[in-house]
Amino acid sequence: MQSGISASQELVSEFNKLLADTSTFGLLVTISSESLTPVTTLPRSSTSSGFSADVAQLAPHLKPDQPLYVLLRRHADAPYFIAVTYVPDAAKVRQKMLFASTRLTLVRELGSEHFRETIFATTADELSAAGFEKHEKHVELEAPLTEEERTLGEVKKAEAEAGAGTGVREIHLSKTMNMPIAADALASMSELAREEGSGLVMLKINPETEHVELVPDSSTPSTIPELVETISSTEPRFTFFRYKATPPRGGDEKNVVLFFYTCPATAVNKGIKFRMMYPLMKRAVLEVAKSEAGLNIEKKFEVEEPSEITEQSVLSDLFPEAETRTAFRRPKRPGR
Repeated sequence: MQSGISASQELVSEFNKLLADTSTFGLLVTISSESLTPVTTLPRSSTSSGFSADVAQLAPHLKPDQPLYVLLRRHADAPYFIAVTYVPDAAKVRQKMLFASTRLTLVRELGSEHFRETIFATTADELSAAGFEKHEKHVELEAPLTEEERTLGEVKKAEAEAGAGTGVREIHLSKTMNMPIAADALASMSELAREEGSGLVMLKINPETEHVELVPDSSTPSTIPELVETISSTEPRFTFFRYKATPPRGGDEKNVVLFFYTCPATAVNKGIKFRMMYPLMKRAVLEVAKSEAGLNIEKKFEVEEPSEITEQSVLSDLFPEAETRTAFRRPKRPGR
């Protein structure tokens, strides 16, 4: 999902200068006044240490509580640049979300063909010479493939997904918001809208592809306690549940669809990027559920732990007690 923020003309101009001037090493970018704007450029070091000396210039610009985009001239042949999204843990939550959701826009608007790699970093150490060396060793551990092998692998993967009914569909929600969602996830939500299937649809986000995927589950819960047992206590989840609710004080039963967003505290071990994807994607998931699957959601709940979801809290939201109003009485006139 994208944030709607776009590159300023000033940034486009500065990046074009960076492309043309090989004596410039990098360009720092921030978000200001709802647009991507340049902060400063970094010249190449005059020493013979090459990239190690060049990257050392970043240190004064990497604050422990301020996100930043870092575009660096890293390679001798095209594409020359890498794009780094620096989002420190101590940054404000809104800034974290904003920078994370805009990083793809930055690369796309400046030209994806100019960037060989995009990197997400949360500490200044990752953007040191030693940090880049460690990152590159990790990348090299993956078996190298020729272009032909890579293409063949992608074709086979696409064929396998199509055969299994798990292809991905790109939902265009607006000019600035797209959401890739697995076809079986969308189909399951449509079944839920038609009152078919198990009555439960649980979704997760694949951290590698950033696609919304269906969580396989054979459970058919009918009560809130049974539902709670099916929701992961270690990873975030988007859960849609058809619930036949009986009023605690008598009355007509309600057949409704409820939405639960859970993000357990233990999910912090999965990394900040993993956790941030969920609040960023939540609105898009709800929009797709409504506009594409036809789901009419009665109530939405947001909690950390699944155990916080109780039948009492759900029923109190579905059947709120009527307020007792006292009839207005005109005050007595003085002297009577």
